[in-house]
Amino acid sequence: MKLTVLGASGGVGRQLVTQALADGHEVTAALRSPQKLTVRHERLTVARADALDATSVKTVIDGADAVLSGIGQAGRHDPLRPASTSARAVVEAMTATGVRRLVVVSAAPLNRTGAGQSFLTRRVFGPLLWAVLKELYTDLERMEAVLRDSDLDWTAVRPPRLLDKPGEGRYRHTVEAGPAGATLARADVALAMLDFVDDPRTYGHAVGISR
Repeated sequence: MKLTVLGASGGVGRQLVTQALADGHEVTAALRSPQKLTVRHERLTVARADALDATSVKTVIDGADAVLSGIGQAGRHDPLRPASTSARAVVEAMTATGVRRLVVVSAAPLNRTGAGQSFLTRRVFGPLLWAVLKELYTDLERMEAVLRDSDLDWTAVRPPRLLDKPGEGRYRHTVEAGPAGATLARADVALAMLDFVDDPRTYGHAVGISR
């Protein structure tokens, strides 16, 4: 497939690029500072683009089979609200270009019902995380709301705490429910996102993933 990766210099974004290339896809890596991505490959195009601007996004997704986004907040108080702002820009750009498939990174604590999660996660850790990281999760909630209001074939992947460690090459997942585990390597988040690209069972849903 022809895939466009937004936020390609981030932890999940880099994994998406390298794994997609290893799987034989053609990849356009879109980022504001192309020099931050040191990966080179004959099937890789590195492009300058601002994921928060629809016009800029259009230039890098036109002709793609799917868009994968690793865009998230740089910190708890990021004034740009990148998750929701980029979602609006990407939905506008995809609607204009006719690209339909979108997979984004969200977060496990957005599972407000607690479905699929342990008692401690539902009643203790979840509320604690919301108290500490409210701005970050609120931005992700707005992002998911933008996707649900669109008519795109979208999937929001909700991992738990992310780890910078080698991936295990496997994960568990549940549609519209929380992941059973508390951690997951960024490499396995990317693996799940790429697996879900052509899985219609995930279209229009948030999917919890974990070890």
